[in-house]
This record gives sequence, structure tokens and C-alpha cells, in this order.
Amino acid sequence: MKLEHSADALSVLAGDVELLRYVFRPVMDQFEGPKPYLHPVRTLAGDVVTAYRPHDHRWHKGIQMTASHVSGENFWGGGSYVRGQGYVDLPNVGTMRHEEFTEITADGDRVRIAERLTWHTQGGAHWIDENRTLTVHDVADGAWTLTFITSLRNVRDAPLVFGSPTTNGRELAGYTGLFWRGPRSFTGGEIVASGGRGGEAMMGEPGPWLAFVGRHDEVDRAATLLFVDPPGARTRWFVRSNPFPAVNPSFAFHDEVVLDAGDTLDLAHRIVIADTAWDRDRIEAHAREQTW
Repeated sequence: MKLEHSADALSVLAGDVELLRYVFRPVMDQFEGPKPYLHPVRTLAGDVVTAYRPHDHRWHKGIQMTASHVSGENFWGGGSYVRGQGYVDLPNVGTMRHEEFTEITADGDRVRIAERLTWHTQGGAHWIDENRTLTVHDVADGAWTLTFITSLRNVRDAPLVFGSPTTNGRELAGYTGLFWRGPRSFTGGEIVASGGRGGEAMMGEPGPWLAFVGRHDEVDRAATLLFVDPPGARTRWFVRSNPFPAVNPSFAFHDEVVLDAGDTLDLAHRIVIADTAWDRDRIEAHAREQTW
């Protein structure tokens, strides 16, 4: 593998295929929640498995770290869900700002990108220092793996309360944290989960892993994305196949998470991206092989 670096983005390539493009200095309207994002993300066959700025949610951009409700601020983009009022456009959409890369290495079969970011409210207050690591590894047999690890430190002089639309009164809308928006052709795709479960009944349910199988337009191919969290994670899945494909291992789906001043919230996620439609047996076998 190799890296290409510009003033605002990094690309990771396997041979001639750009597996991902990490835009760390995005240009976008404040309402869309400026933050780094991964798009396009591709299979080893070169097929794109992310969507960028879809017409229904302009702030959805590939794979990105989000936080929909943080002590009244919105680090997600778009309107904020207000109990008793629904979604309201408020002047509370914050920014996740790239500060520097602390490591960029490519050693042949692994790429590691370590980054320091800061989170600022729309009013300009600095609330969070983030250390984020992206690792691309295990490129073999038609699949590759992205591991996303982050530490969020509260630098505010008061607790930060992380929640979601569900903690604010909207049923089964507990999205917050790492979020994947799939291409429109994946609408109606298959959702496979641990314990023999699957489908959109997984919305709000716990589990160590969840997979999404979708089909591409134009080419006669499919892809599988397997999302795996480490043992002991508090993950509950925000997942949709309709009206659009999306997966989010939410850390505050039903319950708020309070981060005291000076404390750190550690999160880790893994996404395996395969260039064929895996059946349940293959998905479960691959999930069992994941070690942290």
C-alpha cells in the first residue's frame, strides 16, 4: 500500500485502487457541520461504498465521526431535535478542526494515520481535544479493514453530556458517533447481525457486530461491510436499509453519557470492506477472527 498527500486530503492506495480518501480540511457550509470525512471509500475491486452529500441529508459525508447532541450543541450537522418541537435549525452547529498529524506511516501492508483535532462550538468555544487514529490493514482475499480509534477529552470547565435525538424524545433515532452513509444503490440491502438476528429490527439493539450487504449500480457486483466493536463496548446499532442505507454504532442511543471536565471518552470501531456479498456463515467467521 502507499499514501498520497495533498494540502487538504490523504489517499490510501492498494495497487491502482484508491481505497479511501480522507479529507481532513473540508470546505462546507457551517450548517453541514464542518469535520473531516472519508469519501470515497472503495472495495479492492474499485467500487465505491460511501455516499457524499446526498439530497436528503446534505451533512452526510461518507464515513465520519459525529456527535448529534453535546450539552445543547450539534456536532453532526443539520437541524437539532428539540423535545416537543421536532427538528429545529439552530445556531449550534459546531466544527471538528484538524490541527496536525502526529504520525503518517505506510510499511507495505499497513497504513497508520494519527491526528490531533479540536472541537469548537458555533459560538467559538473550545470544548474537546481529540486524538484520532485510522489504520488500514489486513488487505487480502477481496477484503480490507479500517480501524478507527479515538479519544475525546473534555477541555471545558463543566461536564459534557453526550446524547442523541432519542435521549431528547425521538423514538428509535439514537444516532451519534461514527456514521457510515452508503450509496443510494444499497437501499434495501441486507442487514445481518449477531445471534441469528438481522433486518431493520436491529435498530436500537445491542450487539458486538453488524454487517450490511449492498449491490452496486452499473457493475454486476456487490459489497459487504462488517462493523465490529471491541468486547465490552456499549454499542447499540442505528441502522437503516430504507429509505437510505446507514450504519452507526451509537454510544448514546438510549442513555446519555456524561464526560466530566478533564476526563476522556475512548471509542474504537472496525469496518471490514469486502468486494462480494458474504453469506451469514462467512460474516460470522470473519467477526470471530477480529482481535483487539
